[in-house]
Amino acid sequence: MYRLNKKDIPGLIALSASVGWDYDEQEINTIMSVGIVYGHKNEQGDIISSAAIIPYDNKLASIGMVIVNENYRGNGLGKELTQACINSVSDETTIMLIATKEGKPLYEKLGFQTVTYVHKFLSDNYMPFYSNHENKEYEIIPLTDSHFSQLQELDQSAIGADRSSFLKFRIRQAKQGVVVRNNNGDVVGYGLSIEGPINLILGPIVAINHDVATYIIEHLARGYRGKLRIDVPDGQESFITYLEKCGFHKVSQPPVMVKNSIQLPPRNHTLYGIAAQIFG
Repeated sequence: MYRLNKKDIPGLIALSASVGWDYDEQEINTIMSVGIVYGHKNEQGDIISSAAIIPYDNKLASIGMVIVNENYRGNGLGKELTQACINSVSDETTIMLIATKEGKPLYEKLGFQTVTYVHKFLSDNYMPFYSNHENKEYEIIPLTDSHFSQLQELDQSAIGADRSSFLKFRIRQAKQGVVVRNNNGDVVGYGLSIEGPINLILGPIVAINHDVATYIIEHLARGYRGKLRIDVPDGQESFITYLEKCGFHKVSQPPVMVKNSIQLPPRNHTLYGIAAQIFG
């Protein structure tokens, strides 16, 4: 088992593609900048497995990118790597992951339990469904460095942990970043779009209410001609209805699992779209 570094990114991209996942150089670079990636290599030096952990603070960490080449499955590689991720943080840290159907039994054996779900939505043909934003209650503007402290506070309340380091890298990676301000000039929501090799990912989306969240989606998705993806936490039913009216369709509902706790850190229900499944 190795701790992988940025020289291993091409091998990780190839491993990801072998299972139909779409990690690219930018995404893996962000993961390595804020987290740890472990893996195995075969005798030829090819990467045959991976797992990553992203620690946010001493409260929360997220595991993802757990992949084993199909020719090497059944040898306990995924278990060894996931355990290494677990061992890299303290027993007091809540560890979360979003499980695939295939991975869920392994995670249960390692002590993870399901606490909620996310809803994966895709759209091949986004159709704007305009909400009532004509009341001028909010304005949406490009995200700049001057907004970061307010953005970070919103995000911490939404996630239950300080993700400052991750957010700085994610904002640099973003195709577009926006904030929504109310009439007092306070930041009441933010959103990023990330251009991947297959989809434009909408997330994170954090907003004080449904109207602000839809305003952000309309701005980030407007005029985009390709495929869109957003992963929505459980409990945002009206937002999900809005997405379906815009041409999104749900393709899966994977479980969110945690270890070292019986629940996620307290959240204030303002998270409308996660950054990506690996980041929780």
